[in-house]
Amino acid sequence: MHSVLENIERPDDLRSLSPEDVRRLAAEIRQRLVDVTSKNGGHLASSLGAVEIILALHSVFDFSYDRLVFDVGHQGYAHKLITGRNAAFDTLRKFGGISGFPKREESIYDAHDSGHASDSLSIACGLAKAYALNGDTNEVVALIGDASLSGGLAFEALNQIGHDQYNITIVLNDNEMSISKSVGALSLYLGKLRMSRPYTVTRDTLEGSLERIGKAGRVLVNAGEAAKSSFKKLVVPGMFFEDMGIKYIGPIDGHNIFDVLDAFSAAKGYRGPIIVHTVTQKGRGFEPAEKKPELFHGVSSYDPKTGELDPKNGLAPTFTQAFGSSLLDEAERDDAIVALTAAMPTGTGLDGFAACFSERFIDVGIAEEHAVAMAAGLALAGKKPVVVIYSAFLQRAFDQLAVDVALQRLHVVFCLDRSGLVGEDGSTHHGLLDLVYLRALPAMRIIAPSDARMLSDALHTALSMNDGPVAIRYPRGATPDGAVPDDYVPQILPFGIANLLRSGADVALLALGKMIPLAAECATLLAAQGIEASVYDMIWVKPIDEDAVRAATATRLIVTLEDGTTSGGFGSAVLETLSGVAERPVVLTLGVPDEFCGHGCIERLFESLGLTPAAVTEQIVEALNA
Repeated sequence: MHSVLENIERPDDLRSLSPEDVRRLAAEIRQRLVDVTSKNGGHLASSLGAVEIILALHSVFDFSYDRLVFDVGHQGYAHKLITGRNAAFDTLRKFGGISGFPKREESIYDAHDSGHASDSLSIACGLAKAYALNGDTNEVVALIGDASLSGGLAFEALNQIGHDQYNITIVLNDNEMSISKSVGALSLYLGKLRMSRPYTVTRDTLEGSLERIGKAGRVLVNAGEAAKSSFKKLVVPGMFFEDMGIKYIGPIDGHNIFDVLDAFSAAKGYRGPIIVHTVTQKGRGFEPAEKKPELFHGVSSYDPKTGELDPKNGLAPTFTQAFGSSLLDEAERDDAIVALTAAMPTGTGLDGFAACFSERFIDVGIAEEHAVAMAAGLALAGKKPVVVIYSAFLQRAFDQLAVDVALQRLHVVFCLDRSGLVGEDGSTHHGLLDLVYLRALPAMRIIAPSDARMLSDALHTALSMNDGPVAIRYPRGATPDGAVPDDYVPQILPFGIANLLRSGADVALLALGKMIPLAAECATLLAAQGIEASVYDMIWVKPIDEDAVRAATATRLIVTLEDGTTSGGFGSAVLETLSGVAERPVVLTLGVPDEFCGHGCIERLFESLGLTPAAVTEQIVEALNA
């Protein structure tokens, strides 16, 4: 039997398919997703759940002319397959291959470089306004999940859309789950919609009964018109959106492609905003992902038949696990500690804390700004809030970091998981900017531990401080020293003091966190060439150890090593410290250059950036000989 997918070269080809071919195509797409992500990893569950929605959208709209804006974009794999990227799909998330998220440089069908939640409606607003100003007829569609809809930015856009009546079709993909299960009042509201009877049936039944009892009934119907708004609020699905001026269709079965096609056909050409509420199942069509959608949200390689994760993945103790166990120990000793996260208790290592201290655990959903501001309130009331968010996502809450926390010198501990390069998720997920935006905040202290024990020490130190915010940044992946021993007693880190790990008179290597093993290997390679290098684990980015930096000036060359951008980061802090030194050696700042970094395995990314022991050693030798 021929493959339907292999004959889809562009979305136009969908329109000639029979109903049976459409069903086969959906099944083939799901199998293709499983086959590729089982090798490459990726965001499987969300993409499996959106297959019929993607097929229906491309069947109704022409997105070479119209615009489809993805929210986050991790549900867009089917979109890539039917827009000319099936042949390249085996390179998904690999270095030099196609991205796991929409990328404008990849295809004319990708309208926006997605990667973070809750921004699609604002992007759609801008597109729709521009088309209106130009007199263009382009349709704008925004695909957003129920969890992303809870983000504050989405509500700001909804307010604008309803007020200005932009021509936007909003597709709400309601699968009841973000990275972790959706939380909050909006999630409860959507749950009620999923269980509600259609309003029209209720209304018609009621009004028909009143009409049949004659004049009195007609009077009641007329009187009811005056109170219809209140009545609707009780029984009508979607009145939340209708009251904002956005027409509502749904909820409909998002896996019944023909119902979805009908809904999108009705929405196409509607003058004004309209929302199509689809209900889907995350992980649809792959039983392991259906049973454990959280596990298969973002997954590494696995067995495509059983769903069992590759044994080589997840065995080594990670920084995330070290943090989770250390926070649990601290919370057992101090009941003032409250942990907050934004829809990622498992990804940030807080699942154990949530199980043991449920009343002191807060998952705010996809709402990083709210998490930081709420933490400020907790600190004002004498609690010790620990805000645990991925580095790339915390940057969304910069204003709250500055005004609500740092300005008032509130004691909030920020734990930035996934700092530095994160690998296959690419440019929107790398934590390359945290040192820049955190260093800019007065009163902020920043610690970059290099192993599991030091992470435990850093958390203990941060919690022991009683004024001002503290940020701890740590990378994704395995720790160099294994897990924190059960009997380990965390120590207070000397404030603003670096560790001298190795002495050498020729070169001083000033390194942070994940870069410490790299610095140590470089020192060994340099020694083989007769060049003696000092190696400093700087630990503190702010306040930086000024004595250590000045001591490094006794060498011929200072080299800073960081896994973040060198523009405004740790290397800049060293240069600022040396600004008043009249005679100083050359300073070589190594890290990620002033550009956004692509996707691929972390080792390959470091190689491309010249951040391997051999490449760094070569750069040092060249600088010494210059």
